[in-house]
Parts: sequence; structure tokens; C-alpha cells
Amino acid sequence: MFSRDEREQIRAALVRAAQADSDVTGAAYLGSAAADRLDDWSDIDLALCVSHDAALDDVIAAWTARMYRDHEAIAHCDVRRGETLYRVFLLRNTLQVDLSFWPAGRFTATGPKFKLIFGNANEPRLAVGDNATELIGLAWLYGLHVRSSIARRRILQAEYMLSNMRNRVIALACLREDLSTSEGRGFDDLSGDQRSRFGECYPSSLTPEELQRAFRRTMSALLDEIRLHDGNLAEQIRLTLAEIAGCDAPYGSATRAS
Repeated sequence: MFSRDEREQIRAALVRAAQADSDVTGAAYLGSAAADRLDDWSDIDLALCVSHDAALDDVIAAWTARMYRDHEAIAHCDVRRGETLYRVFLLRNTLQVDLSFWPAGRFTATGPKFKLIFGNANEPRLAVGDNATELIGLAWLYGLHVRSSIARRRILQAEYMLSNMRNRVIALACLREDLSTSEGRGFDDLSGDQRSRFGECYPSSLTPEELQRAFRRTMSALLDEIRLHDGNLAEQIRLTLAEIAGCDAPYGSATRAS
């Protein structure tokens, strides 16, 4: 396990390397470092702006070699967002290091967690987040598959579908409370009452009966969230959704957090 000191030494070494690299014209912290919310479990998330005159693939290859040579990387995986490559490294000491390589014309903040270290960034281009209509639609769609999976005794598939449904329902609560909906980041920031309510949506075992119970709770929570987001849609859809999960469709159990 890495220590805070080890992580910050690696972070500082990477920033120095970026400043010394003529092919890198800017760098920024992303993630927890950009939000000044570092803790013992934070990783390193560094965005690198690649010069117009440099070959992007060559820069990526050089930095990849550096991570394996100097920082004991043992594996990496890639995530692409348009023209930007996020290369995620796993170090021997279990630290995660995310290096993203941005063409100069695309180097910009796409969210609030962007803190420029050096160089110049383009005008912010905020990414479009989740919206209630999409989350609601995905939630009831996953709910249909929960029902059929349980009926077919496809227990592991049912749990997978239920997890996806539940995550969309909790994301709806985060959306109306102006919390992050991305990757569960806002879930623990909901009120204690709401966390307790959603806690009942988790199955305690992988039995058809327990999955069905958790499904009913999740569907009830979805109906409450739909009502809070769109009362007309709730009235239109609630009886059908209640029938899918075999639950009642009462109103009024969800309240806005103060």
C-alpha cells in the first residue's frame, strides 16, 4: 500500500517531468487534487497538453515507458474520450496514476475538477451530465429485465439488472439535490434518511425472494423520484411500474432533503 508521502513524491516527479518535456505545453490536476480533497486513498490524475508540433502517439509511448521505468508500473488500461486518451497505470505499490493526453486544441476543463498547473487552457467545455428523463427511462428499462431475470431464475443476471436500476434511482435523488451523479460519487452525500431508504433497495442474499423484495423497494423509490421530478409522468406510469415489480404505488414517502 502506498503512503501519502510516496504518492506526493510521484506526483511532484511527474509534474517536473511534464515541465521539462518540450512536447508538453501544459498540465492540469484533475480529480481530488483539483478539488483540494485529497485523502489517504486518492490517486494521481494528471492531464497533459501535447504540443501541436509533437506526434501524439510518440508522446504517449515516451510517458508510458517512463511510468514503467521510473515508477514501477505493472499494468495499464486505456479509456478514450474523443481525441483524448486516458491511460490508467497500476503501480506495484497499488497506486493508480491516470495520465490523460490532450491535443493542444482540446486541452480544457470539461468539468469543475480541473486545476491548471502550467501552460494555457482553452475555454471550458463542460460535459453534459445525466438528465432526469434519461435516468428514469433507464431505471424502468432495467426494471423490466429484473422482473424477467427473476422469473427465469437467472439469479446473477437479476442482481446485475437490479444494481443498474438502483444506481439510476439513487442518481435521480443526487440530481435533484445537485450532487454528482457520476460513478456513485454523490451517493454518500445524500441525507441520512435518504441513504437509509435506499439501503433497503439492496438485497441481503441472492435468493429469488430477497431479490424480489429489493426489487419492490427499488421500484417504490423510483416511483417517488419520478413524482418529485415530473408529477404528470408519475401519474401516467405509476400503476404500470408498480405492476412490474408487484408493489404498491403510494405517494409521499420521499421528501426533499433540507
